[in-house]
Parts: sequence; C-alpha cells; structure tokens
Amino acid sequence: MKAWIAYFICAVVWGSTYFGIALGIEAFNPFGMVATRYLIGGAVAFGLSRLLGEELPLRRDLPHLVLVGVLLLGCSNALVTWAENVVPSGVTAILCSMTPLLYGLMGREALSLRRWAGLGLGLAGVVILARPKGGEAFHAAGIAAILLATVLWAFGTLHGKRHVKGHGLLGQVSVQMLSGGTVALLLAPFTGGFLHAPLTLRSGLAVAYLTVFGSVVAFSAFAYLAKVWSPTRMSTYAYLNPLVAVLLGSAFLHEPFGLRIVAGMAVILVGVALVQFRGAAEATEIA
Repeated sequence: MKAWIAYFICAVVWGSTYFGIALGIEAFNPFGMVATRYLIGGAVAFGLSRLLGEELPLRRDLPHLVLVGVLLLGCSNALVTWAENVVPSGVTAILCSMTPLLYGLMGREALSLRRWAGLGLGLAGVVILARPKGGEAFHAAGIAAILLATVLWAFGTLHGKRHVKGHGLLGQVSVQMLSGGTVALLLAPFTGGFLHAPLTLRSGLAVAYLTVFGSVVAFSAFAYLAKVWSPTRMSTYAYLNPLVAVLLGSAFLHEPFGLRIVAGMAVILVGVALVQFRGAAEATEIA
C-alpha cells in the first residue's frame, strides 16, 4: 500500500509541477529557482529526518547520493526548468515521458512482451494527449536539453538503485537535494543570478509549492518507490503526469477538453495497466 501511495504522489504532484515551474520562471532564473527549491527542501528533509529519529545515511552511500542528487536535481531538473522557457509544455511532457522506455533499455530489464507493449502504448497516449498545435515551432536547443535531462534522470536513478544500500529515506533525500541545490547555487551567478524580474506573489507561491510538495514530498515518494519497485514499473508515473496536467488545466484554467484528450487518456491508462499488472513470475516485487 505504501508503494501505491508513493506512486500516486509522483503521478499527481509531479503532474502539477509543469504549471508551477511555468509560474516560477516568470520571476526566477532556472538555476536560481532550482537552488532555492532544493537547498530549502534539503534542509527541511534533514530536519524531519532528525525529528523522526531516522538512521543517518551510510558513509559509503554518500558519494552515490551526491552523484544522484547532482544528476537528477542539479542537472536534469535544471535543464527541464530552462527548457520550459522555449519549449511548449505539451512537448516537454512528451519528451519527459520517454523515461520509462529509457529505464527499460538502460536497466536491461527482462521485460515481458506485455510490459513492452504497455510502455509503447503509454508513450503513444502521451503523444495523442499533448500533440502540439499546427504550425508550432520547436526550439532545437530546448528539445536537446530535455532529451539530455531524461537520460541523466534515468542513469542517476538506476545508479542510486544499484549502489545506495542504507536506510533513512529522508536523510538520503536531504543529501541528494542539498547536492543538487549546491550545484545550482554555484551556477546561478553565471546564468543571470536568482531573479530576472521582480518577485511576484504568484511566482513566490509557485516556488514555495515546488519546494514543499514538488521537492520534499514528491521526491521522497520517488526515492522510496525507486527502492521497492522495478525502474520500469515505477517510472510509469511519467505517463500520468501529462494526464494530470491536462485535467488540472481543464478544471482550473478552462482549457479545452475534447475527444482527442479522452482518447489519449484511455490509451495511457491501458498502457499503464499493462505495465502495472503483475503475472505470477513478477509477484516478488513489493506492492
């Protein structure tokens, strides 16, 4: 049950962060926002870890946790944040949804034909859901940044799953977030500093939401899920993120909700079900 709760958090909360990032970068520069999110979030996670009496991260795990934090948060997340300045959110969602396929390929998992079919269907559903409008121009550098971000995210996650053996989830998360935030802090002065426009209430609240929910809550859920589920099964939350974003846009921003969106959602859900459904040979994973 814990794993399913973590999965739900990754799908819903990270599905909402595309909108939060779009609001945040109205005032923040990408590396400035990443530094703010993860330095504060890392400090909060460490404080919670101490209050709960968790085990401290193992010394042997520290280099691996730092590397994962730098790859996932200091590099991958920063690249996606920067790319949202020049790439439509729908295209960003499509490209970020390649991570389940990358996990399957890079992790060399022995996936069944059913699970490969589910991965393909899920990606097809995202393409239907977030298909760009006619005549929309693509920014080559932005797309390249997102593709690189997905590779770094998949590689970093697989590295952590293979090499981090200790316990104390929040302590491990705090090391990763502080590492990623520190890299962003060092790069911020060379990329325009923290702000490029006056800080507004909307941008400030967006970054606060990204810090508490997108970082501390959702990244902790992701770190737990990465430990107890296979990478491919775990990563199907990425197919649900655009679905959540579209539902939120329709409910709160009055964005259109038509037959194409319903079809895309249906294809995504079928694909996710194919990956998530476990046969007898796959029943050893923690549910």
